Amino acid sequence: MQNFTTTHRQEPAKENAALRTRNFDEIYRFFSIAQAASQAERCVQCGDPFCAAIGCPLGNAIPQWLAAIAGRDLEKAFWLANETSPFPEILGRICPHSHLCEGACTLNDGYGAISIGAIEASIVDLGFAAGLKLPFPGVIRPQKVAVIGSGPAGLACAHFLLRAGIGVDLYERAPEPGGLLAIGIPNFKLDKNLVRRRFAILQEAGLNLHLNCEVGRDIAFDELLNRYDAIFLGLGATGGKLPHLSHERHGNVFLAMEFLGTVQRRVSGGILERRFDVRGKRVVVLGGGDTAMDCVRTAIREGAETVTCVYRRDAANMPGSVKEYHNAIEEGVEFFFHRAPKRIIVDDDGRLTGVEVLETCLAEPDARGRRQVTEVPCSEHCILADVLILALGFDVEDHPWLASAELRKSFKQLEVDKTDGRTSHPKVFAGGDCQRGAHLAVTAAADGRRAALAIMTQLLGG
Repeated sequence: MQNFTTTHRQEPAKENAALRTRNFDEIYRFFSIAQAASQAERCVQCGDPFCAAIGCPLGNAIPQWLAAIAGRDLEKAFWLANETSPFPEILGRICPHSHLCEGACTLNDGYGAISIGAIEASIVDLGFAAGLKLPFPGVIRPQKVAVIGSGPAGLACAHFLLRAGIGVDLYERAPEPGGLLAIGIPNFKLDKNLVRRRFAILQEAGLNLHLNCEVGRDIAFDELLNRYDAIFLGLGATGGKLPHLSHERHGNVFLAMEFLGTVQRRVSGGILERRFDVRGKRVVVLGGGDTAMDCVRTAIREGAETVTCVYRRDAANMPGSVKEYHNAIEEGVEFFFHRAPKRIIVDDDGRLTGVEVLETCLAEPDARGRRQVTEVPCSEHCILADVLILALGFDVEDHPWLASAELRKSFKQLEVDKTDGRTSHPKVFAGGDCQRGAHLAVTAAADGRRAALAIMTQLLGG
């Protein structure tokens, strides 16, 4: 260990940009055992590991599995990586590590942080490839829990309940499980076979999966309350935010998830709706997070003539992953920073022709450390566009059936006890975006685990 002075930080190899933009295959080729061990040996094994204590919402045993793989003990590293995380090979791919574990790494200033995410994904990939399996006891308890929503929070909750031998019925309104993981994240970041494998593992462990089953339409929430010992709500936040501009519902203005979901279904063998075909078109994406990067990189692969990302702050203040921003640049995306949309431009024939923007500048940081945006007067100008994609964040959907349980809300978000995820109903728990607002898959996973542990305590005794 501590070879950081002689071994430099290394990212996994990735496909050349000119080649990778021709398809939706994952772009990274993750580490071999030797490469993972070499990178893990850079870890200084801090007495107080900030990567886990501060940087990781799941509090993963990062130094421990780094030490294990550095010692070429794949089996131990695999068990440790899976002990606290419900899907480490997925989070190792999609987490914004530069803002989380790697951003908190002691070596981040000067030597380059340990490549924690890539090592994590590699450990689990290699472990599964070597035939390692996760130990589940099977359903050995009489209690049963309903999980509504199969995204990161619901998947995590189901995972930990099944590890305790508690039966889980998971209700998902879509035809495929995974929520954001299945529909919202493109294949070039996350191979969908990884998501399918996780659900297959849980089904083998006793999970009952109810697809195309929407609560409030196909089954009443009151019926679930009567049938199950506890319920977990992992409903996500799927309603795209709008900029409140005229023509924002024009036929060539898409919400991010409309676009990403439609293309994902096409990639999976479906038919692309004609209005979402961006071939040969000038595409402008508004937003600076990971969803915006997913949109611009998808548009490139879909054959857009030009793809431009417009963001009101600068690159240093983008909320998404640094590597996704650099990947987008490599793939030909143009970035216009310090610009805020003011008007969507439609010509006399009703065709979308562009978006008018104002230049912006950043003020001093607020109490949360976030630099506020101010607009520069008389700086209007137009960015030409045939298609406009809105990646401005997400709102929690309004589910009328929740009113029957009289669950307390703050605005649209469910109110929960922050220590255990319990709602105002004693049998109902919640986690992820439906209670915290749109956030990260890893925080949703942490919420699902927290609720699962509380449900175990309530049903089995502490």
